[in-house]
Amino acid sequence: MASGNAAVNRSKLQASLHSSQGVAYPALVGKAATESGVVIQLAKLRAQRRLLAYQKRISQALESNRRSIGRLYTTGLIFSAEGSCAGRDLLLAHQHLLKVLALLNRLRSSGPGGDPTSAEDAYRELDSLLEKTGELTHRTGHYLSRLRRE
Repeated sequence: MASGNAAVNRSKLQASLHSSQGVAYPALVGKAATESGVVIQLAKLRAQRRLLAYQKRISQALESNRRSIGRLYTTGLIFSAEGSCAGRDLLLAHQHLLKVLALLNRLRSSGPGGDPTSAEDAYRELDSLLEKTGELTHRTGHYLSRLRRE
């Protein structure tokens, strides 16, 4: 009797596979639907990781900027012509970082379901501002290292 039931089930399965509607394994679909599973939204996870990576880059840039301003002040070089120019560069870099933080907050609030083109534009602007900040901080670092050698 068991082999008869298996043959009937097999014929039902084959019939469902060859149906014009393309529905396969109807008996198994009902069984799988009752089992609970975890659905991971990869786009959301990628967006969160990307935001965390930018947040890490921003905190590193802020720390570097703070150290450079501190070195200018503690050495007294901020009161020289070149030192004040370096200080202005660092303040400009700080303004860029504030813009980056505002963009990052905007991206966080929009979430991963937002407009992908506007998100990519914001990420490009983030990259541009971080690059400018890095250049300004690097230039000030060269100035400080050059003055240390003198």
